[in-house]
Amino acid sequence: MKKILVANRGEIALRIMKTAQKMGIKTVAVYSEADRNAPHVKFADEAICLGPAPSNQSYLKGEVIIAEAKKLKVDGIHPGYGFLSENAQFAQAVEENGITWIGPGSKAIEVMGSKLAAKETVKAYDIPMVPGIDEAITDIDKAKAIAKEIGFPILIKASAGGGGKGMRVVEQEADVEEQMNRAISEAESAFGDGAVFIEKYVASPRHIEIQILADSHGNVVHLFERECSVQRRHQKVVEEAPSVVLDETLRQQMGEAAVKVAKSCDYVGAGTVEFLFDEQRNFYFLEMNTRLQVEHPVTEWITGIDLVEEQINIARGKALRFKQEDLQINGHAMELRVYAENPLDDFLPSVGTLSTYQVPHGEGIRVDNGFEEGMEVPIYYDPMLSKLITYGKTREEAIQKMIEAIDRYRVIGVETTLSFGKFVMEHEAFRQGNFDTHFVKQYYSASLLEEANKKEARLAALVALRQYLTDQKQLRLPRIK
Repeated sequence: MKKILVANRGEIALRIMKTAQKMGIKTVAVYSEADRNAPHVKFADEAICLGPAPSNQSYLKGEVIIAEAKKLKVDGIHPGYGFLSENAQFAQAVEENGITWIGPGSKAIEVMGSKLAAKETVKAYDIPMVPGIDEAITDIDKAKAIAKEIGFPILIKASAGGGGKGMRVVEQEADVEEQMNRAISEAESAFGDGAVFIEKYVASPRHIEIQILADSHGNVVHLFERECSVQRRHQKVVEEAPSVVLDETLRQQMGEAAVKVAKSCDYVGAGTVEFLFDEQRNFYFLEMNTRLQVEHPVTEWITGIDLVEEQINIARGKALRFKQEDLQINGHAMELRVYAENPLDDFLPSVGTLSTYQVPHGEGIRVDNGFEEGMEVPIYYDPMLSKLITYGKTREEAIQKMIEAIDRYRVIGVETTLSFGKFVMEHEAFRQGNFDTHFVKQYYSASLLEEANKKEARLAALVALRQYLTDQKQLRLPRIK
């Protein structure tokens, strides 16, 4: 493999290209008109404009990407995450055109892309599942009967869903019909598939996922867990590895379950198996993401393994270079997704020009970044600017490094989630590991963040005043007669 095309944009495209360059592989960037001057375009050896800014006219044009890849004699296509990364038809088309797909086979993508199909596939492998049904349902009376059987509250979920879309919590029988109709309508609108199913609602879950790697020679390993419980609108904002809540026994059990999930669909490549973890320390299979995850850097830091390099080597047909017993956890890593969003206004997207944009550097700090000072933040895509990752020998050290890195991260022109990240890092519940996916609902409000910001501003002013007075005392000015 001498040349790969990265069918993505922003920080993940740049991150993939850096590993490819390290491996001596040339890279091709794709971009929309809105991303013409983006860092990933400048970094690549070659670049192709796909079309106008909207993703359905650019980054989602699979046939155009494949045609351009063939013209440039590309050996492989890496999809990153989002866009076409979990599109089974695109993966299959890439392979049919004689280009290596740097990801799992289209069959595995298709099976795991449907929550119902995934549940059916892993059922025979004795994987713990949330109580509920594993088939689509549309009959309201049947839904009510099932809800009574498993007990309220229940969760109605879209089979093809993600990001909280097509998901409704139902507390009582009287609300089943309305909430089910809403879930079906939202699922049809978001995914083109209105299939929904019912599960028992786990009231205070933690979101814990296991990273796996599987080669084409039958070898499958897990690279331990990531905790992704701090979320807003069912989407992750803060991630860490390892989880503060798991002991070695649970870690082994969850890792083995994740390996079984991968084997159930003949998985090849990097993937993530997601679990819910309840207050009784039970874990349940949630879904499998058939791609690289946004939060993969925390796993890379605690294992010392470059997951993109492994993806490329697996796609080349190479066997894994390590066995399960060779892997171990070293230290602790934190990740904050730096979104162009206003945490004081319900995390609404913020657009504008980055008049100041300075990322922190230093030991134990990594920034996977997709922007530069002076760039516009477009309205057409996910509002993530970068991922801020910190590492320490202990969890406490990783948290402290994150706080220091946030303080040194300078952004003027758009609102960001940096202040929210600091709020989380300094919160007692987070520091003690006593939180779940309802962290934002339980502990956060715009008024609390605003007060924290004011307190920080007052402290900064006092520090500046103290420094000013100290400097004045040190000045040796001539006496005025």
